Amino acid sequence: MRKYFIIFWSFFKIGAFTFGGGYAMIPLIETEVVKNKKWVNKNEFLDILTISQSFPGALAVNTSIFIGYKIRGVLGAILALLGTILPSFLIILFIAAFFMQFRNYYYVNLIFKGIGAAVPMLVLIAVVSLSKSLKKDYINLFIIVATVICINIFKIHPVITIIIAGIYGYLFLRKRVE
Repeated sequence: MRKYFIIFWSFFKIGAFTFGGGYAMIPLIETEVVKNKKWVNKNEFLDILTISQSFPGALAVNTSIFIGYKIRGVLGAILALLGTILPSFLIILFIAAFFMQFRNYYYVNLIFKGIGAAVPMLVLIAVVSLSKSLKKDYINLFIIVATVICINIFKIHPVITIIIAGIYGYLFLRKRVE
């Protein structure tokens, strides 16, 4: 029973202290499950992230479900999910109940401005961490540049870009893996 509580508590802490969505949570999840708890190794974590991104839903939620399932089955997945979403639910409930009274307070606005400034750095940390394990070659560089061009210049939806990259990998990179 203690192991299940540890799963819940680990993801609860991540959910409680992360602002900025799933990508901002990646460094915290990685630190907790790869470095601190050693539930998965770095390569398994990257595989879980890849799978989590390809499923509908929030990245952090999908990742927590996969990790919870990997280490303790269905109950582990449920507890990891609850640990991830419960803090946000409680915070939103609290804000909905009391925010209208505080929304114009100077110090409350300063707090949100500080949090807003930190979130892009959490996303950058996730990018740097993930890029460290990426094989440095021309094909991956091509995929990165093509993805940036597709999304930022041609305004192709990220989901379509991911599907195209997956098809490209399947058609042209399978000989490299086999």
